[in-house]
Amino acid sequence: MGQVNKDKAALAAMATGDLDEPVVMLNLLRYRQTAGDGAGVDGLTGREAYEVYGKAFAKLHPRFGGEPVWMGRALNSIIGDETWDVVILVRYPARRQFVDMTRDPDYLAIAPIRAAALADSRLVEMSQLLPKN
Repeated sequence: MGQVNKDKAALAAMATGDLDEPVVMLNLLRYRQTAGDGAGVDGLTGREAYEVYGKAFAKLHPRFGGEPVWMGRALNSIIGDETWDVVILVRYPARRQFVDMTRDPDYLAIAPIRAAALADSRLVEMSQLLPKN
């Protein structure tokens, strides 16, 4: 089984960084064939379940400043052998906003839908090097 839940140590380390620094989160997603049970998306495909999560998340993310920068289908891994369905880049004006979101009760209520939808995922915090501002 892949990784779909947050790494609490990594999130704690993120929270010790410059909380005012902008960050972009790289999301790599691989859907389950059939969504996991118990999150209210039973019987759906992973893709369909992620759409349910996405609609719920779309209502929340403006509160936390999240702005989707780019989303697309993953095609071929030129280096490495991982296979992903979707890649998403989301920009947060401040690291604090992402950290706050992961602790918010409304977000925590929809997080199980994301986990039920995904067979595997990566979520990578990034800070900008180029172009320089």
